[in-house]
Amino acid sequence: MNDRQHIKTTVQESIDYWSRHVNECGLSVDWSEAETHCWRCGCKRNLERCHIVPHALGGKDEPSNIVLLCHRCHAEGPNVNDPEIMWDWLKAYGVSYYGTFWKIVGMKEYRFIYRHSALEEAEAILESAGIPVDSPLAQKLFNDHLDRATQEASIHYGQPYFNAATMAGIFRVALKKMAKTLGVDFPSLPEVRDIAHEPWWSELT
Repeated sequence: MNDRQHIKTTVQESIDYWSRHVNECGLSVDWSEAETHCWRCGCKRNLERCHIVPHALGGKDEPSNIVLLCHRCHAEGPNVNDPEIMWDWLKAYGVSYYGTFWKIVGMKEYRFIYRHSALEEAEAILESAGIPVDSPLAQKLFNDHLDRATQEASIHYGQPYFNAATMAGIFRVALKKMAKTLGVDFPSLPEVRDIAHEPWWSELT
C-alpha cells in the first residue's frame, strides 16, 4: 500500500519562500512569472511541485523543499539527499530569454554529435555564398530552412516534444538544405574542441 500523501505545500508558498531566499539572477525564470514558467527551462507550462530532497529520502512537505518544474524537467531533475544539488542544477541551466532553452539544448547536442557549432556552420555557409551573416537576408534564410526542417520532423509516441537528438537533427537538416539552396558545399570547419576525435566517454577513463 502506498502511504505517500499528496503535497500540501502550495505553489504560492514555494514561490514566496524562494523569492526571499534566492536571487533570480542566473535562473531561467523571473520570480514574477514563477507560477507559470518552469524554473529550469523557463517555458510556460503546467508546473509540478517537485521535492528538492525526495520524499523517499526523507524530504519534507514544506516550501523550502519544493520547486516548480514542468513535467519534462521534473523527470530530468536530481534526486539526491542534498538540497544544494537542485539549485546547482537549476542555476547551471539558466538562460536569459524565455523560449530559447530547448533550442540551446539542441545546439549543445549538435555540437556533441558533429563536433561543430551549428551557428558557426550556418555562418560559414552564408559567407561562402557571399551573404553578410548579420544581414536580414541571412536571418531569413536560416529561419526559413529551420522552420521547414521542423515541419518535416516528428515526435516519439507518448513524448509531446522534440528531444535533444531530434532538435540537433533539425539543425543539421536545415543547414544541409540551406547549403544546397545557396549552391555551396557543406563546410568542413575546425573542430570545436581538442578531444573531438576521442570517444565521448574518454574523460571517464
